[in-house]
Amino acid sequence: MVNQEKVDIGFTHEDFAALLDQYDYHFSPGDIVAGTVFSLEPRGALIDIGAKTAAYIPIQEMSINRIDAPDEVLQSNETREFYILTDENEEGQLTLSIRRIEYMRAWERVRQLQAEDATVRSAVFATNRGGALVRIEGLRGFIPGSHISTRKPKEDLVGEELPLKFLEVDEERNRLVLSHRRALVERKMNRLEVGEVVVGTVRGLKPYGAFIDIGGVSGLLHISEISHDHIDTPHSVFNQNDEVKVMIIDLDAERGRISLSTKQLEPEPGDMVKNPDVVYEKAEEMAARWREQKLQPAQSADAGLSETADYEVEEVLLAAE
Repeated sequence: MVNQEKVDIGFTHEDFAALLDQYDYHFSPGDIVAGTVFSLEPRGALIDIGAKTAAYIPIQEMSINRIDAPDEVLQSNETREFYILTDENEEGQLTLSIRRIEYMRAWERVRQLQAEDATVRSAVFATNRGGALVRIEGLRGFIPGSHISTRKPKEDLVGEELPLKFLEVDEERNRLVLSHRRALVERKMNRLEVGEVVVGTVRGLKPYGAFIDIGGVSGLLHISEISHDHIDTPHSVFNQNDEVKVMIIDLDAERGRISLSTKQLEPEPGDMVKNPDVVYEKAEEMAARWREQKLQPAQSADAGLSETADYEVEEVLLAAE
């Protein structure tokens, strides 16, 4: 019979607890960790992230979108990333979030889309006194009323999908501002060319020029581009709703600006004031000459284009008038 001796290894419960503490992971708010769904509860879920106590994620932190039950997002034994939202409570339990990760990645995505000057599409889910509300990558975005280009009442836009351009992306201030108008202007402008003659309608007369509707967007015919003759005011040449032929002399899609000219279409200086019909009759011929001159480097400096006044996209769009 083998003689068994009792061996004292000198390892107490306190030593074991200290050893666990030594190898325990330390978690801090703001960390992103992997976790496995341990248990689904009516208003939350318990998550195993390797801490002494299972962490907890409340239902309101499970998604960037509104959900009614945890199983819409999580499944038992599923492993995924979680954001540590708060430090341990009195029971040693951490609070987690998926929503915070989705917000961080959504802001990163919209910043990228803004940098690419992308056009996005989103359905209006609500309107208010100032404009309309949409969701972009799960984030709430705002379209100011001045940047909604439609004749519909705002309340009738709910459910309608709109093309949009980014005006402001500011995560710190939680501001995501978009423009329906800029998206429409860009789309229209992509179909236009510098040197092209188009037919338009006078929709607005200002001291510095006339706003001409050309297929749903408005271009500026600056007073200096109406005629080679001096003109005191555009009202002396045009009336509201006049139909006119104009030539496009500049397109600036980034700022939503379309610059127009009738001066470059005059067969003789002053024809736009004395005999506009002859200007319209020979418009295509004069535009062809203008384009030829633009193609000749030696004459490019003599093209004689006047600088147009600076104006915002709100003024160049027909819907703004």
